[in-house]
Amino acid sequence: MSKRTPIPPSFLLRHPAHFIALGFGTGLMPRAPGTWGTLPAIPIALFLHAQNNDVLYLAVTLLLVIGGIWAAHITGKRLGEPDHGGIVIDEIAAFVLMLFFIDGSWQQIILAFALFRLFDILKPPPIRYFDTRMKNGIGVMLDDLLAAAYALLTMVVLLWLWGFFR
Repeated sequence: MSKRTPIPPSFLLRHPAHFIALGFGTGLMPRAPGTWGTLPAIPIALFLHAQNNDVLYLAVTLLLVIGGIWAAHITGKRLGEPDHGGIVIDEIAAFVLMLFFIDGSWQQIILAFALFRLFDILKPPPIRYFDTRMKNGIGVMLDDLLAAAYALLTMVVLLWLWGFFR
């Protein structure tokens, strides 16, 4: 299967790893699965923010990252493509982590989403290096975590500039 080969919906429930890796079904979208697959991170992050417990938030995020590595590895092997486009748990985990660092306003969530998707799609160095060379669950997760870091740094600069020029 190539990154663009459609995944049959029945594949989703064949193994718990598939359900997780395919973003609870969002990775099955025929167009822009990475963008659709990022969206579940928003309600997850909003729920975790509402708990007012940073330790819980970070523990769940760590679970998403570690569980995502496992799920992406298994699902990629079964699909015959380590980083199939339908595998979106990496987007979810990375975006949940990114949302930990912002205030949770809709304006910041939208800006964070746009920047994260931009860096995930463009894959500036060293993101593309890891994306092309690490063909396992860790590689799948790492490139999105790096995209989130780029997006977060860019967001900090943009918000600082916004405040500076107001």
